[in-house]
Amino acid sequence: MRTHAVAQHTGTDPGQCDATAVRTVNNTRAYVLLDGIGRREATHRWACVAARQIAGAAARRGDAAAGLRHVYNLHREDAAHYGSEHKAAAVVAVKAPGRPLTVAWCGDARAYLMEAGIAVRLTEDHNKRRVYPPTATYPYGGNRNHITSCLGSDATDEDRQRQYGHPAIESTTRKITGPCRLLLVSDGAYEPHEDAGHCLFTECDGDELIPTVRDLVDLAGDTAVKTSRSLDPNQVYADNATALLADLTP
Repeated sequence: MRTHAVAQHTGTDPGQCDATAVRTVNNTRAYVLLDGIGRREATHRWACVAARQIAGAAARRGDAAAGLRHVYNLHREDAAHYGSEHKAAAVVAVKAPGRPLTVAWCGDARAYLMEAGIAVRLTEDHNKRRVYPPTATYPYGGNRNHITSCLGSDATDEDRQRQYGHPAIESTTRKITGPCRLLLVSDGAYEPHEDAGHCLFTECDGDELIPTVRDLVDLAGDTAVKTSRSLDPNQVYADNATALLADLTP
């Protein structure tokens, strides 16, 4: 029985730069989503390799933060010595039987847990809107599309803490008490739904995983196009949208 599914929508971009990976080691399963920065095919290939690296490292270690940090540090060393050609926001979740879900991230890709009729957001975005939240004077806050941490950066936790008030990688845990669904999602998939006021729990509550996650990203792309067209018919845009949906049990 299939317990996870992935769907992607290229939006109006010429190509896809996001990637996902799932790896199971000794009944411990790691789920990974990378939101590649840019529009080059080379970035997509890099993201695919990096996603598999993180999934393997996280599953073997049984911990999302340990797996992400291992691969982050490998790429950070390369970036420090040779410069960084490719970057991506990353989110990782690891579930082992009888143990809490662990989640880690760098950037603005998100993880949600669907339970008790609501979508519980597990991550906090690494972007300028977090650094400069909305106020009465500036109701939109900082630029949400300017991310403040990512895979492929040469920054350390201390660098990002000094500059933006958060480390390069953050993590959390969540006890799983019953059947639920995990959603990993890129900003191109969650922002259109969030802006339009869609309920993510409702969008992810279909009986079958594959059509449910496919409908989620298709609706994100369609909504982004309609919204951008209503603002400026000459500037129609929809970002790459990628989502991974998984059924979890304790």
